[in-house]
Amino acid sequence: MDFNAYQKALSSQLRGLECPFPEQEFTERLSRVRDRMAREEFGALLLTDPSDIFYLTGYSTFEVSVHVALVVTQEDVLLQVPSIEMGPAMITTRVARVIGYRWEGIGEVLEPLIQVLNDGVETVGIDAWHGSLRQGVLEGLKARMAGVRFLNNGGLLKQIRIVKSDAEIGFLRESARITSEGLQAAVAAIRPGVTDNDIAAEGARALLAAGSEFMSMQPIVVTGRRSSVIHCNHKRTLVQKGDPVFLEFGSAWNRYTAPMMQTVIAGAEPSAEMRRVHDGCRRIIDTLLASVRPGVTFDQAAHDAEKSLQPLAGKVFFSGVFGYTVGAQFPPSWVEGSGFIARGGNMEFRPGMVFHLPICLRIPGQWGIGCSETILVTEGGAEPMTDNPWSLG
Repeated sequence: MDFNAYQKALSSQLRGLECPFPEQEFTERLSRVRDRMAREEFGALLLTDPSDIFYLTGYSTFEVSVHVALVVTQEDVLLQVPSIEMGPAMITTRVARVIGYRWEGIGEVLEPLIQVLNDGVETVGIDAWHGSLRQGVLEGLKARMAGVRFLNNGGLLKQIRIVKSDAEIGFLRESARITSEGLQAAVAAIRPGVTDNDIAAEGARALLAAGSEFMSMQPIVVTGRRSSVIHCNHKRTLVQKGDPVFLEFGSAWNRYTAPMMQTVIAGAEPSAEMRRVHDGCRRIIDTLLASVRPGVTFDQAAHDAEKSLQPLAGKVFFSGVFGYTVGAQFPPSWVEGSGFIARGGNMEFRPGMVFHLPICLRIPGQWGIGCSETILVTEGGAEPMTDNPWSLG
């Protein structure tokens, strides 16, 4: 059978069986999006970010390298997927209009999109800064729809997604629980003579055994001098006595990720300098926990955190981002991208926002120490969702 027949057969058997939220939640989300579209005078949204599409439909797959699009107007929702993704579209969504195209025939995507966008639409909002919007698709649409304006939507959907519902917060709490189990297993495997791969393997096994789905980023484990280099990962490196072993894990529960960093010294007492840097991580996190509360701007929280970093600022490398939003994501990253606790951020904290505070301080060429928490913004301030033990042993 072809993918159209496959769609029909699955629809009658498994339609929406693995949709993660009740219909009412999607209805409320769509209503908020359409209200914002009307205010900003977008006749349609053309969404291609897998996490945005998930947010409005539940569509979930590990194959995020192919073209998938969601068109939202005031009257309609259209999900377009390649033939190989018709199965996930049927089992994870309840979208009434799902159309396919041949996986090998990317040129076929234009005509169905043109048909729906030409239906009285004058302005289409796009995410011009996201890599999932293929230049060929956008240029093809522009060339054949000269009367339609394609404008950057200014992160319209991200501005809505940044505040999590109760159901989303519940999923993030489950992720935090599983993340902790994975880290505990990895820490138990740390000793001189093993490799970073051995530690990562134990952590990954525990994450999956505890219920994690495929993760947006695989477990991160680096040791010794390699821990001083940002975004390295395990590479068959032997752990030496006294090495810092840096861990950063994030399980996925219905695509939601609450990450956590931890650092453990292998088989020895930490040096005084290691304790000083570790204490610096804790000082920054404590400052953020005190600063993050409704009505405070991201910039102000970052300014407060910079004061706590100052005693180490000339010695360590730090990314400059004290926190980023997390929620439902797909590979290659669990960073939601809807908000960053950094200088220049004029957005204010609101209840329901969730941030990972990735505080890793690296002495170039020597070692790095990182410790973090994922936090929920509440009416009363910041609440840690993860349970970092804050110990180097």
